[in-house]
Amino acid sequence: MNMEAVFEQFPILKSDKLILKKIEEHHLDEVYAIYSNDQVFEFCCIIPKYNKVTVKSMIGHFERDFTKRTKIKWGIFTLTASEQLVGIIEVFDLNQKVNMVTIGYFLGESHWGKGIASEAVKILVEYLFREINVNRIQAEVMPRNEISKKVLLRNGFRQEGLLRQASVWSGKGIVDLEIFGLLKEDYA
Repeated sequence: MNMEAVFEQFPILKSDKLILKKIEEHHLDEVYAIYSNDQVFEFCCIIPKYNKVTVKSMIGHFERDFTKRTKIKWGIFTLTASEQLVGIIEVFDLNQKVNMVTIGYFLGESHWGKGIASEAVKILVEYLFREINVNRIQAEVMPRNEISKKVLLRNGFRQEGLLRQASVWSGKGIVDLEIFGLLKEDYA
């Protein structure tokens, strides 16, 4: 895994439809609209935030995590004149010994069902395999989150198994998690 390529400067990733780039303080209203929606986090380990000051602080934490080389959170922006923030995608648990990362993503509710999550995952997978030389990408999904499973399967991930009562998720307690993985050798 080429950590220098990841953390030398914040990576900007693009497709014809989307750009994944750094979330900045001026995106506060858009980030707040996502984080304050209970529906967005029904199947996530994130507790919704109903205070703009808290969300503003979180944006600072995104920068801190990048500087500490522990996590990268990209804003998912549509490629329109206004580059609207529609979601967030992240890489975390960067395991250099195994050359593996975990990804997660979520969209504002008004952007569900438009193929945006699938496109964002596609962009990120290509970057991680081709530019960063990661060998394995995985995602943890709550069993009832059928839509997220479809996003991963569309991108070539395999459902590898169910971890029963495997993790404590904020606001959810102890949860079962399905593991999806994609190896570089399976990515063509």
